[in-house]
Amino acid sequence: FNHELFETLLNHDLFSQEEMERLTERQREFEERRKGLSPILRRKEKERFAIDLSWKSSQIEGNTYTLLQTESLFKEGKHTKGNTKAEAVMLLNHQAALDYVLNKPDYFRELTVQKNLEIHRFLTKGLGIPNKIRSGRVGITGTNYKPLAKANQIQKALQDLCDLINSKRNVLEKAFIALLLIAYIQPFEDGNKRTARIICNALLLPNKYCPISFRTVEPEDYRYATLLFYEQNSIPSFKKIFMEQLEFSTANYF
Repeated sequence: FNHELFETLLNHDLFSQEEMERLTERQREFEERRKGLSPILRRKEKERFAIDLSWKSSQIEGNTYTLLQTESLFKEGKHTKGNTKAEAVMLLNHQAALDYVLNKPDYFRELTVQKNLEIHRFLTKGLGIPNKIRSGRVGITGTNYKPLAKANQIQKALQDLCDLINSKRNVLEKAFIALLLIAYIQPFEDGNKRTARIICNALLLPNKYCPISFRTVEPEDYRYATLLFYEQNSIPSFKKIFMEQLEFSTANYF
């Protein structure tokens, strides 16, 4: 675990001027297009976004529901044969977490440890995962990276993360750091990356930024970029995913 990461991320701009101009332009196009949507269409777009993000976030974690099956689960309550109950619960938990975030976006203008715990609680309900700061070692498949093991150290790292995010003025940096570091800290026994993806969106919404569904990212690419950051603290692969998915979302939702 590299404690110097926090200072490095605090003192450096994570996006170049060219990258910021590119993303800002996509955001402007999104805002202009959104002006013409009626309340009914906005509600439908929220539903579509929730289905896409819940499906993709769960797929990254190994969930075998298809996108169409996820839509049937959300809209008609249809559980499919061949899929486990836990897979359906995982998807529905994403829906509950997103509803919470979408319905009170201003709540996440400032991030706290407690708010991380709240999102984690939504995402892990009914899955037998403790909703508390982890104590003890955790191994991560495919890497030798070893996160912090003591609860007090993990608690401090999570607080340091919140302080770092709250100190940043750039909203995109806030969201990107949450996506990276919640997974890196591994504050919970399970559900860390899911929590990171929802918190990432929770930080975008108060500032009217388009949320990110991760709809077109390949799970293998996401995992590779995550492991590369764990082992080498290398950002470019994950930043490429973040930027591509933000551009996809601004072009396709709301």
